[in-house]
Amino acid sequence: MAKERMARPRKDQNVANRRKPNRSRAGDAFIYLMLGLTALVMVYPLVFAVAASLKPLDELFRFPPRLFPSNPTFDNFADLVVTMGQSWVPFGRYLSNTVLITLIGTAGHLVIASMAAFVLAKYDFPGSKAFFRLVVVALMFSGYVTGIPNYLVLTRLGLVDTSFAVILPAFAAPIGMFLMKQFMEGIPMALIESAKMDGASEMRVFWQIVMPNVKPAWLTLIIFSVQGLWNSKASTVIYSEARKTLTYALGQIQAGGIARTGQAAAVTVIMMLVPITIFILSESRILETMASSGIKE
Repeated sequence: MAKERMARPRKDQNVANRRKPNRSRAGDAFIYLMLGLTALVMVYPLVFAVAASLKPLDELFRFPPRLFPSNPTFDNFADLVVTMGQSWVPFGRYLSNTVLITLIGTAGHLVIASMAAFVLAKYDFPGSKAFFRLVVVALMFSGYVTGIPNYLVLTRLGLVDTSFAVILPAFAAPIGMFLMKQFMEGIPMALIESAKMDGASEMRVFWQIVMPNVKPAWLTLIIFSVQGLWNSKASTVIYSEARKTLTYALGQIQAGGIARTGQAAAVTVIMMLVPITIFILSESRILETMASSGIKE
């Protein structure tokens, strides 16, 4: 008995030694140093944009330039409000157009892409593989390549110079279907079949089982979709000034020359505020879901 008692601490000590990471303090310091430098490089453009929006006009043209303003002011934002208020189209109209396009386009893209991806990932039917290959091929074409075909189709449908000229093409973006299908393939088919045996319908399986388990995918899709639609000028399909987006209106201010350099800096901060905010709010949810999910057969 005494020998066994003497052996136990040694076993526990060996287990504790095996659990220690095989890294030196110098290695840890190097890793944290590299992470800190990478973080500084990534955050520098954001800090520079915010600092530039708070600089008076004389400091914007100072050489050598300084990162932080000596006399910070909100005059650039005030001048931007005055300039937008002088337009015959109210600022709120531009903002409401952009919010409408972003919300409807993102919601429609998420629903349609998720439903199509669910069918392609979990059901085998004639032509399914060929259809998915077509989606993969569509990823190679940018919006500039498909601009003319989209315009011709929208003209035939009578949707040019309407908000749906931007919303409908957003529904069919191939990146959403590709992303959702890759995530849905990781869901066990046994889970879906057991839910159907309990009497769940296809729509209930989709909304209550499939979608919660692919939360990282559709949160990421929301970020991409909001970023694309929020920054869309839509100048090639929307001609009426009352239907134009906020990005287009603010872009006209940025093109106003040297006198509007301060307002242009304020415009940059406003335009990047919404995508960055959505990303920050969604990042923790994505990481939390990735850490707690992952059902395997």
